[in-house]
Amino acid sequence: MHGMGDEEKNALSMFLKAQRVSVLAIIDGLDATALTTAVLPSGWTPLGLVEHLGYAERHWFQEIMFGSAEPLTWPDDDHVPLTTPRPRSVVLEFYRAQCERSDAVLVGTPLSAPVRERHPGPLGEEITDLRRVVLHMIEETARHAGHLDAARELLDGRTGLGPR
Repeated sequence: MHGMGDEEKNALSMFLKAQRVSVLAIIDGLDATALTTAVLPSGWTPLGLVEHLGYAERHWFQEIMFGSAEPLTWPDDDHVPLTTPRPRSVVLEFYRAQCERSDAVLVGTPLSAPVRERHPGPLGEEITDLRRVVLHMIEETARHAGHLDAARELLDGRTGLGPR
């Protein structure tokens, strides 16, 4: 990250990484039952939400930025959205691997680089370059960290987890 955009790119990267760390800190210590327990009527589970964030990283930084992503090792339609049949270790490895790929894109691509694909709907009109992809992922990750924080409180009463 060298040049005029370094400061902005570093700031965006720092905020995205902080939200990712929060997500993992919030679910740390939950057992398999709690990770797969829905505490809200919508039915999402903490582990399912982390897997969803892995899909989001993959979608935005690979599919939208470059038009393709490495194939998944499982079927995309084997579960109810925001839940997962996969164990914690698989989901966490998937999430971390997608974050690493996203970080590599951020390091090696100018913030002004245009996206190659469009996300459907109004959001697709807003996300036109890498800068906006990163901003969206900060927003999405922070939003879901908040969901996880509330779920954690409902599951075991713990609050204030994570670095921020």
